[in-house]
Amino acid sequence: MDYPRPTSPLDRRTILKALSLLNEKFEEESVIGEICLFGGTVMMLAFNARLSTGDVDAVFQPAEVFRRRAREVAEEMQLSEDWLNDGVKGYVSNAPEYTSDGLPQMSNLRVIRPTAEYLLAMKCIAARMPSYTTKGDRHDIVFLMNYLGLETVEAVLMAVEKFYSSEHILPKTQFLIRELVEEGRGSDPKLGGPPTDTNPRP
Repeated sequence: MDYPRPTSPLDRRTILKALSLLNEKFEEESVIGEICLFGGTVMMLAFNARLSTGDVDAVFQPAEVFRRRAREVAEEMQLSEDWLNDGVKGYVSNAPEYTSDGLPQMSNLRVIRPTAEYLLAMKCIAARMPSYTTKGDRHDIVFLMNYLGLETVEAVLMAVEKFYSSEHILPKTQFLIRELVEEGRGSDPKLGGPPTDTNPRP
């Protein structure tokens, strides 16, 4: 009987190795793929803001080739079967901004990510609270607010509204932004807030 592999944190080295292996497999098929990384993977690879993440959130094309080859990578590297998943697509904006800054570029994989402002907006929209499986979005939001130099509720909301219409900005997002800005004012003139989250989460 087959049992699911236990999920282990993915560090920078593991993710880069997995992407490199994916590239080799795409090269074997003479296929060019595009993958947009999101979430903890971007916080780690592009911003060095955490040591590991639970999985690789991404949107990718051609999807069938990615899924098939990702299963092979999981088997060869002893990773969780869903180490690469596209669950994040529900948060993708209709007016996205992407960049390849800080990411590896490979012969058969074009690797991109959201800009810092777009990633901040996504995390504010998600506004996940800590739970058994996740540390939530608070730490990443604080990091990105500091990175972008946004010190007021209005400035953060303006960044969110650049990518999402007002009906997508729920009260939980507004409350979280206000709370983080107020915490920052009380601890550091440049937002301060909780330390960088280096714990893995999906």
